[in-house]
Parts: sequence; C-alpha cells; structure tokens
Amino acid sequence: MRVAPQITLSEETQKQLEQLARSNTVSVREARRASIILLAAQGKTNHEISDALGIGRMQVGRWRHRYINEGWEAVAQDRPRGGRASRVDSQEIVRLTTQTKPVNATHWSTRQLAEVAGVSASTIRRIWQAHGLKPHRIKTFKVSRDPKFVEKLEDIVGLYLSPPEHALVLCCDEKSQVQALDRTQPGLPLKKGRAQTMTHDYKRHGTTTLFAALNVLNGQVIGQCQQRHTHAQWLKFLRQIDRETPKKKDLHLICDNYATHKHPKVREWLEKHPRFHMHFTPTSASWLNRVERFFRDLTTQRLRRGVFSSVPELIESINTYIEQHNQNPKPFIWTAKAKDILEKVVRANRKLSSKQNDALH
Repeated sequence: MRVAPQITLSEETQKQLEQLARSNTVSVREARRASIILLAAQGKTNHEISDALGIGRMQVGRWRHRYINEGWEAVAQDRPRGGRASRVDSQEIVRLTTQTKPVNATHWSTRQLAEVAGVSASTIRRIWQAHGLKPHRIKTFKVSRDPKFVEKLEDIVGLYLSPPEHALVLCCDEKSQVQALDRTQPGLPLKKGRAQTMTHDYKRHGTTTLFAALNVLNGQVIGQCQQRHTHAQWLKFLRQIDRETPKKKDLHLICDNYATHKHPKVREWLEKHPRFHMHFTPTSASWLNRVERFFRDLTTQRLRRGVFSSVPELIESINTYIEQHNQNPKPFIWTAKAKDILEKVVRANRKLSSKQNDALH
C-alpha cells in the first residue's frame, strides 16, 4: 500500500499558509493549494484531503509532491502549458501596419488588416496594443523654418523662466472669426441616463474678434472684442493695455508675426511709448504664446457648446467669462527650457530630412 510522504512545516510557514487559506484577496486556486499543504502537514491522507476539499485525489497528490520537491513557490504558480504554437507573425503584422497602406484607405483598420493577414480582428487589436500602434490616430505638427528661431525661442523662454524686474510680461494675440452660432432647434437638458442634446446644424449671426493679453505672472487677462482685426483695432487694444497697467512698469508683449503687429502706424505709436517692448514668436510656433492656452479654455468651456442669437450676446458672454476668470486667475506655469526644446526640434528636423531622402531614393 502506497503511503503519501509526510510534510513538516515551520511555525512561520504554517502561519503564512493559514493566512492564504483564509484570505479573500488571493485567487481561489492559491487558497485551495495552501489548504492542501496544511491538511497534509496534519498527517491526513490524500483521500481524506480530497473528501474535505471536494477535489480529486490525484490533484492532492500532485500538489503534495510538488511542495516537497520544489517548495511553495512552485505550488503557487502553474507550470507553462503546452499547446499549438502560434502561427501569427507579429512582426509581419507590425510591418504591414507601419509600412503599407490599404488600397482604398489612408490607414489600416483591424478588419481590413485581419482580412489581408488571414487572422482575426481581435488578434490584430491585441498585437497593436502590445506594440503601441494606433493607426486611427494622427498628430499634427509644424517645424518652424524661421532663420531666427533659436534667437526668438531663447528670448521668449527667457521671459517666461526669468521675467525682468519691475516689468510685466503679457502674451498677446487675437482670436479672430469667433462665430455667434444659434441652433436651429432647442436641445434637451442633461438628465440621468441621457446626454444633453444639440442639433448638428446651426444659424450664423455674425462674428467678432477677441484681442487678449495674458499676464504670465498672475494669469489675469485684458480682453477686448472688436468687429475687425486690422492695425487700427490693434492700436486700440494697445491703448487699453496702456490704461489698465501700472504706468511705472515696462511692458514686454509677446506676439506672433501677423502683419498687423508690425504696421508702420503701430511702430510709430510704439516709439512714442517706450515702456512697450515687443517680442515676436518664430513663424509656425504659436505654441510659444501662452495666451493660446487661455483661448483653448475659452473655447471648450464657453464657446463650443454655447448658443448665441446675436453678436452682442456673444461679446457679453466672452466678457463675462474674462471677468469671472480674473476673479480667481491661475497662471500657466512654463517649465520647458530652451535647450530641451531645441533638442526636440533638432531631432524632428533629422527625421524629416531622413524621410525626404528616402522619398527621393
């Protein structure tokens, strides 16, 4: 008659196994195996253990022998199981995804690529997730070709990271063609189990242009809505900035390269107001102007889902948003150094040059 080998547990090991057997957080398999080892250590036979736990006697014997030979670590984990070798060539799927395109589309979908590769769509999805591939998404970019890019970048980032004393740094720009859009039918409000509704079509009631200057120190905004955005309106806005800022402080204005900002009459006015110092962002680098972040918040929080029956109503809504923003302003903190930005630009230019050379050959 075969006798099951005896198991002896140390006091510490027994406490650990008892905690596992009673735990509600470990897997059922792990708790059951801990119970098997504990009962075996009490001198019970495989048959008695199988009856007590409601499992097969062969299973009890297998885990008893494995614990004796290899310890608890071998019992806690299942051994690798055999099975049919995978026929899916993951590298080929990745190659097809990144280096080819379907005949009738600009990018692959899981179903299209599955049909070509002869596998299931779920397999394609799993491989894409493992390799971080998202063909349905695209990121926009534009590398600046401004010959003075480095000089302008260092100038503006220097103002952000180390602003001059006894001066204000203002990020200025225009948000043009802000439309007063009215929906063709009234929507339904948000309620439990249903999203707010809004018609897909709209009525246009005109546009306005928002001139804004963001104080990088405290996040406050000076705003003005005007019908157009020529040099005359820009001069009017500069006069407002002059009125609403402390007279004894110099003003460093960060602007883009729009021709309005460099008009002869604007230059003439600036010469008469020496406390104004202009700093222009490089071409195709509007991301350097922090007021763009304020424009994004204004769009998402107030304009995109807003309903306006007239331009005056739109202007009133924008002015109210600015007033409420200035009651509790939060400045946008700039942390990127000019050196780090330049390194990224250099890498981007290298990639573009490489792709252009590959296209030529």
